[in-house]
Amino acid sequence: MNADFIDLYSDTKTRPSTGMRAAMAQAVVGDEQTDEDPTTLALTARVAALLGMQAGLFLPSGTMCNLVAILCHTRPGDELICDEQAHIYGTEAAGAAALAGVSIRPIACVHGIFSKDDLISAIRDKSRSAPHTSLLAVEQTTNFSGGAIWPLAQLRQLRDVAQGFGMKTHIDGARLLNATAATGIPASDYVQGWDSAWIDLSKGLGCPVGAVLCGNGDFIDAAVQWKYRLGGAMRQSGILAAAGLYALEHNLPQLKTDHDNARLIWRGLSALAAFRFDPAEPVSNILRFSFDPARIDAIDFSARCLQAGVRVRAMSGNFVRITTHLDVSTADAETAVAVMTQVANAILHRNDHVT
Repeated sequence: MNADFIDLYSDTKTRPSTGMRAAMAQAVVGDEQTDEDPTTLALTARVAALLGMQAGLFLPSGTMCNLVAILCHTRPGDELICDEQAHIYGTEAAGAAALAGVSIRPIACVHGIFSKDDLISAIRDKSRSAPHTSLLAVEQTTNFSGGAIWPLAQLRQLRDVAQGFGMKTHIDGARLLNATAATGIPASDYVQGWDSAWIDLSKGLGCPVGAVLCGNGDFIDAAVQWKYRLGGAMRQSGILAAAGLYALEHNLPQLKTDHDNARLIWRGLSALAAFRFDPAEPVSNILRFSFDPARIDAIDFSARCLQAGVRVRAMSGNFVRITTHLDVSTADAETAVAVMTQVANAILHRNDHVT
C-alpha cells in the first residue's frame, strides 16, 4: 500500500520489495549490448522457456516490445489489426504510425475479444490502392476492455486464420501470466504457434522496469537491431534483469491473490445497484464499472475516492477501472470497498437531495 492511499489505478504502481532490491544489488553484470551480461541472458532464457519460444530479448518496456515486434513483422504502408481498445492502438503515442509507418485497423468488439469472422472481415483484399494487412495483434488478458481472457481455442483459431492469409501474429502479453494464473493454462500453450509474444515484468510481477519479447531466432536477431536503433541498449542491465528473475521465483503465486482481491472488491460493490460492472464479473485482476451519468460522474467519483484514500482510474464512457496488485492486501481491498461504497452513496444522496 502507498503511504498516502490505496492505489488501484494500475498494477504498474507496484514497487520493488526488499527482497527484490537485494537481488538487484547482488546481480552479476556485464555488457548486455555484447551479450556479456549473465543475469540478462539468464532472464531471457527463462522467459523464452516459459513461453516455449526459441529466444528472448530484454527491453525497457512493453510498449517497446510491441513497437519492435511491429517493426520486425511489417513494412511501412502495411496495416495491423487489433481490437479498438487495445493498448497498441490508443495508448502508445501512435508509435506504429510514427515510427513503423503502419496504419491500424481496429475491430469494435465486446471486452476486447473478437471472432474469426470479425478478423476475416477486417483483412483487406489485395489492392494497389489499399494497405497490405500484414499483422494481427491481440492482448491476453485484455486491458481497458476489462481484463477479459481469450479462450485458448479462439486464440488458436485466430492465429490460424491470420497465418492462412499470410499475416504475422503477435500477442501483447502484458498480463499473460494473469491469464495463466486464472485458468491454469500454461503461457506456452497460449502463445504456441504465434510469431511473437512478450510478458511484462513491471505490472503484477512487481519489478521496477522491463519486459521480455520472445520469438524464433531470426525474429530476435531482427529485434536486437531495432532495439539498438531505438536506443534500448542498456549495458549492465543485469541489475534490472535480476528483479525479473526474483519475480519469477517469488511473485507468480501472488497473481492468484490479486484475482481473489479483485473478486472481493466486486462482491462488495455489487451490493450497491449504482455500480454497473462490465464485464459482469472479474476473471483476472482488472475490474471495470460504470454509473448512470445522470447520477454519478466517474471523474467526480474518482476524485472523491482519492480524497478518501483510494485511487481509482476514471476512463471515457463514464467508466472506472480498478486494478489489484501485490501492493494491495486483502485488508486494503476491504477498505477500498468501504470507501467506494461510502463515496457513491454520498454522491447519490447529494444528487437526490438536489433533485
